[in-house]
This record gives sequence, C-alpha cells and structure tokens, in this order.
Amino acid sequence: MTEFIRKIAQNPKDDVLAGMTVSLAMIPEVVAFAFVAQIDPLVALSGAFMIGLITAVFGGRPGLISGAAGAVAVIFVHLIAEGHTKGMLFDAPIDNMGYFYLLAAVVLMGLIQVAAGLLKLGRFVRLIPHPVMMGFVNGLAIVIFLAQVRMFSHKELQVSTEGVKEYLNIPMIGTELYTMLGLVGFTMVIIWLLPKITTKIPAALTAILATTALVVFGGLDVSTVGSYIIEGGGEGLKGEFPTPNKELWSNLPFNLDTFLFILPYAFLAASVGLIESLMTMNLVDDLTETRGNGNRECVAQGAGNIVSGLFGGTGGCGMIGQTVININAGGRGRLSGITMALTLLTFILFTDQYIEQVPIAALVGVMFMMVIETFAWSSFRVLRKIPLSDAVVLIVVSAVTVVFDLAIAVFIGVIISALVFAWENATKIRARKRIKDDGTKTYEIWGPLFFGSVTGFLEKFDVKNDPDKVEIDFVESRVSDYSAIEAISIIVEKYDAAEKSIKLKHLSAECKQLLYKSDDKFYKVIEEDIDDPRYHLAADPEKFSKAILSKKSF
Repeated sequence: MTEFIRKIAQNPKDDVLAGMTVSLAMIPEVVAFAFVAQIDPLVALSGAFMIGLITAVFGGRPGLISGAAGAVAVIFVHLIAEGHTKGMLFDAPIDNMGYFYLLAAVVLMGLIQVAAGLLKLGRFVRLIPHPVMMGFVNGLAIVIFLAQVRMFSHKELQVSTEGVKEYLNIPMIGTELYTMLGLVGFTMVIIWLLPKITTKIPAALTAILATTALVVFGGLDVSTVGSYIIEGGGEGLKGEFPTPNKELWSNLPFNLDTFLFILPYAFLAASVGLIESLMTMNLVDDLTETRGNGNRECVAQGAGNIVSGLFGGTGGCGMIGQTVININAGGRGRLSGITMALTLLTFILFTDQYIEQVPIAALVGVMFMMVIETFAWSSFRVLRKIPLSDAVVLIVVSAVTVVFDLAIAVFIGVIISALVFAWENATKIRARKRIKDDGTKTYEIWGPLFFGSVTGFLEKFDVKNDPDKVEIDFVESRVSDYSAIEAISIIVEKYDAAEKSIKLKHLSAECKQLLYKSDDKFYKVIEEDIDDPRYHLAADPEKFSKAILSKKSF
C-alpha cells in the first residue's frame, strides 16, 4: 500500500494544483458536449468523474486526463434520438428511453475496449505514422478553437409554430462582446506572463481565480458556468453522488433487438475513444519523454466506461485539451487525474454555487492558450522539407478531423500512408542475373516480395530463353505474404512446364513450410542447405542476438 501511494504521490503539490485547474476547464467542455448529445449535463459530469478517476488510478499513462469527450458524445446523438422514438413504440411507452439505450451502449463500449486491451490491440497505435499524429494534433486544436469561438454567443430558446423547441446561438454584440474579449485577453495575459515571474504558482488556475474575482467584485454582467448550463436547458450544477442506475435494468428490454441496435454505436464509440486516448497518450509520451502502456490504458478506459454506464453516466475517453493543460500546469503523476476527478465531484456535491460564478471567458482564455500550446506550429516549417506524400497526409488528416471525425481522419491517414509505403516498396524489387561456370543461370532477388511487388517480380524472369538449369536466390529478399508465395509457385510451375530445372535458395522457414504444405514437389525444388552466414544468423534469432552481444562480424 505504501509503495502504491508513493507511486501516485511523486509530485503532490504540482499534481494537486494541476488537477484542480483541469477540473475547472473540464466543466464547460463537458457541459457543451452534453448539450450536443442532448442529455442532462449532470450525466456527462458524473461520467467525467467516474471515467477520470478509474483511468487515473489504473490507466497506462500517468498525467493523461479522461472525461466525457465530444468525439464520443457526437456518436451517441443519433442513438439517443432513435432510442426515444423506439421507446414510444412499446406497448407501454417509456419516456426518455434514449437515455437507457445510451447507458447500455456505454457499458458495451467499455466491454469492447477491455477486450481490445486484453487482446493487446493497443500496440497497433505504433503503426500510426508521425504525419498522421501531427495532423491529428493540428485538427483537434482547430476543433477545440472553434468550440471556444462558439462561446462568444448565448443560447436562446425559440419555439416554432408547430411547437418544436430549439436552442439557437445568438452572437454577442456591443458591450457584451467587448467585455468577453477583454476578460479572455486578461486571462491569456496572466497565463503567458506569470510563468516568466514565478513557476511556483499554476498560471491557469491563477488566471481563472483572478478573472472570476474581477467579475464578481466588479459586478460585471457576463456569461458564467451557471448561466451557460441554464441557457442550455439544464437546472444547474448541483447533483448527487452517482449510484447504480436501477431504472436501466427495469426499463431496458434485454433482447437481440436491443443488442443489435446499440452494437454499431458502441463499437464506433469504442474505436473513436481508444484512438483518441492512445494518440493523446503518445502526445504525453513525447511531452514528458516517458512511455505509457497502451494495452493497460485500453483496459482502464473500458473499465471506466462500464462503471460510468452502470452508474448512470455517459461514455468518454482521453481528452487532449485537458491533458495538455494538466501537463503544462506541472501534472505528471496519477495524483493529478485523481485530483481532477475528486474536485469535479466536490463541485457537483458541495460547491456548485461557487463554481457557477466562474465566467466562461476565463475558461475560454485557458482553452485558447491550450490550443496555442497544442497546435504543431512546426508543421508549417517542415511541410516543404518532408516527402510530398507525408505533407498530403498531414493536411488531409487535419482537414478531415475538423470536417468529419477523428477516427475517420486517422483511418484515412493510415490508409494513405500504407498505400504510399506499399507503392514505393513495390518498385524496389530487383533481380541480379548471372551465369555460373556450369551454365546455371542465377536470379539474385533484392527487395521485399509482397502483394505490391509480385507483378514486378514475375516480370524479371525469361522462362522461354533461360538455360535448362535455373536458381532463384532469396538471400537479399524477404518473402512477406501469401501473394509472394503464390508468385513463387507460379514461377516454379512455368519452369516445370518448360521442362527446365528450377532451384530455390535461402527461403525463410515460414515460406518453405507453406510451400511444402501446398505441394510435395517443392521438396525437390527448395534447397535446405544454408551456406550464407548472413541468412544463417537472420534465420536463427538466438545466434543473431549472440553475434550482436559478442560484436562478431557477420
């Protein structure tokens, strides 16, 4: 137990202050996402508390902040609307049925994420190229910036002639706009200037407190956290301690129809949540020059979502904005995430009347400074220095993140990068040809042999004009997939049809095994003797490692 506490509280002062700062910055963003998903803000805040606490304690990346993120909330909008409609079609109609479907989907989302962690799928985040990472960071910074720009408006309820209620964003004008701009600028100046004077006081928290004091004691009429919640249809920040939602199990029909209805949303939310969490983890790794555990983070995120769904909260994932604020404020350990969650719970239970007085302008200023810190400004400098394909990937991922969705952007970026890589390597296949003293023609294959290069590989051979004895040497090539094995089989069949002798040398053990399994004739074609020292070591990892350790040449 002592060891556990020691690991959590390595830097208690900075972690506690950073966690308190992040909790304040968490509220307006979580509330805004609750409005997007059309759920009670307290549902989102409860989810942020539970997910944030569990991932902070058990996650694979100390310093990473999780909560009810917008990337996940957007996915559930259609589920909630459809769920309400389905609830009205029951024999005994149920109000707010979309909410119960949401909780079930969050639980299923968590189960999928836990399974991903247990299957060690978190390691696949290593396959995400750096241009995709830069595009992700830039795109998300732009998304967060645009979300803050929308704060320069206030919500107004309008009812159509058909009785449909709709909240419209009315832009600020005149004195209201200038006051908002002034307070945002005041907050940003404090965050920029204070670290130049002292680093013992957290700049973001100081800026929030100073701006709040200016508004309260100056009697300024501005938008606050409380007024923002009420404008969006909420009843305030005051809530209760989360408890298991018994209504979920009494109202939710447990049948195949329910499972098939929530499965697509749960799977997409789980995918988006893991991608954003793991990429945020990579960002923290780079900022802190340490390494997190992706698979452990997957399990913790899943466990957090399961508990959140069971206790009536919404789903969530790692939040890059709040994470960057935490890191910049000095939060490096698990205690910062724990403090964030517990402080958020304290706000909900006991200090709602005080937190509701915090001006939105102060939080917008903090988020603007976070956007400036997050955006990879170096990407402008390197665009002309990196390969064209990488530049295209960086720009495309940034644009798709802003216009569509983070998960779609990452998938597109990885696909483009993979296709470019495959095309470039497909052109690297080479065949060096030479004639031995006994008249045997040898093809020495160079380069990777895989699905992209098999066409070029097949074009290297002149079956008709080759002598009666031919060897194909794969010592400088790596047979990578089934397409490559099929291409080798085709070549052998062509030489057999021409009644010419064909021998294959230095094939990998896996390739030989598959060829033997496909046709017994390969026992006569493949030479088992390995006479090349380089291949001998590469084929035997243990000998290769010993050679490295003993610094032997090979």
